[in-house]
Amino acid sequence: MWRVELHAHTRYSPDSLLELEEFLEICRRRRLDRVAVTDHNTIEGALRLKEKAPERIIIGEEIRTREGEVLAYFIEREIPKGLPLLETIERIREQGGVVALPHPCDRARGSAVGRRTAEAILPLVDAVEVFNARCLFPGDNACAAALAARFGKPGFSGSDAHTAWELGRAWTALPPFEDAEGFRQALSHARLTRRLSPPWVHLLSTWAKWRRRL
Repeated sequence: MWRVELHAHTRYSPDSLLELEEFLEICRRRRLDRVAVTDHNTIEGALRLKEKAPERIIIGEEIRTREGEVLAYFIEREIPKGLPLLETIERIREQGGVVALPHPCDRARGSAVGRRTAEAILPLVDAVEVFNARCLFPGDNACAAALAARFGKPGFSGSDAHTAWELGRAWTALPPFEDAEGFRQALSHARLTRRLSPPWVHLLSTWAKWRRRL
């Protein structure tokens, strides 16, 4: 089984402090076999890391739609933010990508799609992040897990890492895979690690946003 980080951000996300070289070094140290780089509304960081470590990096994007955020894996072209959720999913599919819902029930984040939208859209997605290490309320992860089970969707853990300390905190064990279809099949055999990050990591993200503005 591989150790796979499925939700991580580089400095190309406005609230992340992770530089590219630091990112790869930590991935090596923490024995992460594959890492999905899912920066907010851009694939620039993922593309640059893919050039440096093609076997380790999965190109992804966390896309802010009108209804909330959705994760795309194994895409080649950036998908713009602000589109309707259904159109965003269609664009991911057009590239042969994998669609997942991140932290769908997170009450502390306005970017979450929310339970009602998740219920409407789940038939169209491949997987659900049933454990997000940055969720402040345990019930929100439990809600995501219940939704995944109800709709028969595989679940995975994500660190949602924005800092070096968080990277690899909540990885998912998966059988080896080479492409999007292999990834979909591997998700049905996922074994999850569940380690919450402390609330203070959100303060670091806030600092990263302010530093960028300055």
